[in-house]
Amino acid sequence: MKRNKPKYMQIIDAAVIVIAENGFHQSQVSKIAKQAGVADGTIYLYFHNKEDILISVFREKMGMFVHKITEEIEKKETASEKLLVLIEHHFKNLSENPKLAIITQLELRQSNKELRQKINDVLKDYLFVVDEVIKYGIERNEFTQIVDVRLTRQMIFGTIDEIITNWVINEQKYDLVELAPAVQRLLLNGCGK
Repeated sequence: MKRNKPKYMQIIDAAVIVIAENGFHQSQVSKIAKQAGVADGTIYLYFHNKEDILISVFREKMGMFVHKITEEIEKKETASEKLLVLIEHHFKNLSENPKLAIITQLELRQSNKELRQKINDVLKDYLFVVDEVIKYGIERNEFTQIVDVRLTRQMIFGTIDEIITNWVINEQKYDLVELAPAVQRLLLNGCGK
């Protein structure tokens, strides 16, 4: 499996830097190879093309994030605590990786339809975690019973996503993680009883 090969993550990490600094369309494979410290041809041992690199960046980084956030959410008792953990970790993950934030919030959105479909496939695991928090809140009677899970997920994800996009556009001039409790309160008001 290529993910276990030593240079795979080296190329992924280099791609984050190059794409964030140059934009996806101006990021040649040769620039990524140079940043990774590998020959241009080495890239093609791991990836089919530049689009495959972008999707792989998102898949790897999102996979690690979902794994970590799932572990943290499981430690919490209430749905409101789980929601706060979800928001805080999402904000923290991207505030600690501003180049990755540029890719997830700006570069992935400029992609073609086929690429966006692959991105949506990767995003499903994260959205499943959001759904589970919502269902847990409904089961525990913390959230209103008439909550539409899909609509509530869109509200939660859309709010988090818009706040991070605004943070990226404003060149990370404020502490994103500090906003988490206020965002949680606003979202709870939308889900609450």
